[in-house]
Amino acid sequence: MTDNELVAETTIRVRFDEVDALGIVWHGHYLKYLEDAREAFGKKFNLTYMGVYGNGFSIPLVNINIDYKLPLKYEDTAKVVIQYIDSDAAKLMFHYTILNESGEVVLTAKTTQVFLSKSGELQLLMPDFFKHWKLQNLCKKQ
Repeated sequence: MTDNELVAETTIRVRFDEVDALGIVWHGHYLKYLEDAREAFGKKFNLTYMGVYGNGFSIPLVNINIDYKLPLKYEDTAKVVIQYIDSDAAKLMFHYTILNESGEVVLTAKTTQVFLSKSGELQLLMPDFFKHWKLQNLCKKQ
């Protein structure tokens, strides 16, 4: 990572209800960990879900790619790192890495979110508030 990248991280602790009969995290729960990272990113860089909604939009996930490397187990602690991927399109893209306590990569993932108006219309042009957000956050990092 370089200094001009927008990166945030959060720590998760695996709860009992997140593991399967084999004692490992069920694959679907990793989506919640990615959500935790998106919320941490939003708080750090002032791009929260309610802030986006307050500007008249929602940002649903339209694509999720996950590569599982190692399992997490009950009571494991892991770090979820999220990195913003810049695009000229009207969408949000993130890359994620989940690391276990030993620093080993547990999972890598990428998500894409699009902007919808409050009435549910796909926005093909970047909303003005998001253009402003990019100017504030990407320009000051370069």
